[in-house]
Amino acid sequence: MEEIKKEYGQEQINKPETTILHIRNDPVMQVALDVLPILGNKKKVILRAVGNSIPNAVAVANIITEKMLHGNSKVEKIKLDTEAAAGIGRMTSNIEIILIKT
Repeated sequence: MEEIKKEYGQEQINKPETTILHIRNDPVMQVALDVLPILGNKKKVILRAVGNSIPNAVAVANIITEKMLHGNSKVEKIKLDTEAAAGIGRMTSNIEIILIKT
């Protein structure tokens, strides 16, 4: 598995037809513009976010599917999960949004 680090802080893990993009607190429009060429080359992009970055991942998915690639991409699946730190009682939510081009 090959990893590529972007200067904006997203981490990309490339698989044959899938790219996993870890969304952080970077400018949403810049991340959406970074996702466009990836989705142009791959059939599937997975957006992952943790905690306070979840709204950014949702915003990126909405910008891509509703504004930029309207009719040419869609959200295939959304996975939500929560992890609890052992013994601390603190919980952290995470999301995985799978975008595919149609």
